[in-house]
Amino acid sequence: MSGASIPWYDDFLGVAYRYFDLRMNAVPLFSDRKKATDLWNENVHWWGDHDIKMRFVETGDQYWFIVASETRRPDHNLGFFKLLPKSEHYTRFKKGHLGEAYLRFATYAPKEEKDVKGDAVCNCTHTKDDHDGKCRHESCNCIKFTTFELRLLKKKKTITDIKFLEEKDVKDDSVSWNCLYVNKYKNA
Repeated sequence: MSGASIPWYDDFLGVAYRYFDLRMNAVPLFSDRKKATDLWNENVHWWGDHDIKMRFVETGDQYWFIVASETRRPDHNLGFFKLLPKSEHYTRFKKGHLGEAYLRFATYAPKEEKDVKGDAVCNCTHTKDDHDGKCRHESCNCIKFTTFELRLLKKKKTITDIKFLEEKDVKDDSVSWNCLYVNKYKNA
């Protein structure tokens, strides 16, 4: 990436990781399908797969998710970033990505007991049938059935430039440095 700063976007909910595909998936989550589709069509669509850089910068119990590319349409350059807590899903992705992954967007929608079928699983890991307002399992503290639905957008990009870095090493990586400089260090 060039030395010029690109605009950075972090107005998304978080990142999901999907393992059961030809390649693992890193999936930024949005609450609004139209917003996700527009961002993809106006920006990510123009990214060449071989130019996309995905970075994970670890700092304590958190990590920066960073994905960016320079396009042939510089007025449409946009990088995505989010500071997230480390999780078992992140760790599984880190250990199993094998140097490549799909980038996809998805919408995330919370669901309540009345919105789902009987075999739907609550965040407490028990099914809807195990709930009557609160969970009926004695060992469970769940007081309200809640779950979510992810809807993956069909389009995807293949990323082969994936790096996991410590924060002390970002100066050696232009995309990580650009993101952290603009979004953390510049106004600190």
